[in-house]
Amino acid sequence: MALKRMDNVGIVVEDLGGTIDFFRELGLELEGRTTIEGEWAGRVTGLGDQRVEIAMMRTPDGHSRLELSRFLTPPVVADHRNAPVNALGYLRVMFAVDDIDETLERLRPRGAQLVGEVVQYKDAYRLCYIRGPEGLLIGLAQELS
Repeated sequence: MALKRMDNVGIVVEDLGGTIDFFRELGLELEGRTTIEGEWAGRVTGLGDQRVEIAMMRTPDGHSRLELSRFLTPPVVADHRNAPVNALGYLRVMFAVDDIDETLERLRPRGAQLVGEVVQYKDAYRLCYIRGPEGLLIGLAQELS
């Protein structure tokens, strides 16, 4: 059996509402929000008794999803949000946008900070990294045509 698709990328946050607002401003749509708990959930994650608020966000094309989670129990045990871009492990999520400059202007009031600078790669892309809510590393790519 072949791989069908990547279903979603998961990010654990402290401020679920603020993070939802940030990604809505970026252009994702809130697909749903609920609390997950129970013995079955703990068997999946290996955390035992857990209670987690989740929000599923969908990209405008409907092909990609971002799952935002806020753990109520057990408490969060590690924090790597401010790790540099060369840290081991999951790094960032990147979004294709129509206009990087316009996107940055919309996201700055929601706390987005440019990590380096906006750069152009050949005649193909304009690229940048930003820190979003809670220090999340997010890439933006504008295809040049």
